[in-house]
Amino acid sequence: MKSTGEDVRRNPVPSLLRSLMTEHLDPGYEATAFERQHEHTTNRSSKTGPWLALGALLIGFIVTVSAVQATKQVTGAEEVRSELVAKVRDAEDRIDSLAASRDSLGGDVDAARGLALEGDARGSAVLDQLRAVESGAGAEAVHGEGLVVTLTDPAGRPNLSDASQRSVGGKTVVLDRDLQTVVNALWAGGAEAIAVGGVRIGPTVTIRQAGGAMLVDNQPVFSPYRVEAIGDTRALQREFVVSDAYVRMSSVSQLYGVGFAVAEDDSLTLPPATPRAVRVATEPTEPK
Repeated sequence: MKSTGEDVRRNPVPSLLRSLMTEHLDPGYEATAFERQHEHTTNRSSKTGPWLALGALLIGFIVTVSAVQATKQVTGAEEVRSELVAKVRDAEDRIDSLAASRDSLGGDVDAARGLALEGDARGSAVLDQLRAVESGAGAEAVHGEGLVVTLTDPAGRPNLSDASQRSVGGKTVVLDRDLQTVVNALWAGGAEAIAVGGVRIGPTVTIRQAGGAMLVDNQPVFSPYRVEAIGDTRALQREFVVSDAYVRMSSVSQLYGVGFAVAEDDSLTLPPATPRAVRVATEPTEPK
């Protein structure tokens, strides 16, 4: 077909069918919906803004109050701790003062007893018997040569409360039975007097753990634990190195890192044991 020379005129406006297919919403409706949505967002922001600010202020107030309360609790705990420490130190000072007074009075009693009994043969014999008994009970200070066994906790010692466990939290400590074994071996080796941590071992003295502390005669002692034994140095060392205690502590030292050392000492001085109350006493009968 030949062109007539006239261009076919095309309508630039989309046909009604094309508009229905491509434009799902009338432009007027679309504009109205946009305006409503914009107005709704603006109104919503203006309404919720004050509430958000109030909530933020409330949260900040709660956090501040909590921080103040926590600070007061920490301060109160520190004050209580300081007060308890001060009371403990005061009690220790009173104990030391009473112990010094006791020792002084004991010395006065011993001097008066000596003056009363040394005047005749019978009194001297009784005095010798008393001194022998007191020596066996550890009631007198002693001085001489001997052996020193030192046990030391490894670094980072935990607060041990269960004496049945060698290791707590992967860390090891010296146990009360370790000290008991060493003391028994020294007695068996011929020791005449023994002290642990400066506390004299007497007939009724115990070595035990309680609440994480090592107690000797109910007095706390701390690492390094120094066990001092007075006696024949060579005999003590000879008997101790072949004892079960030596083998035990050597193994503990190698396996757990507990410090274990044995040394001679030419000049040891051990304090007297804590005197016990006299429970039973009888007057000696006259010999017939």
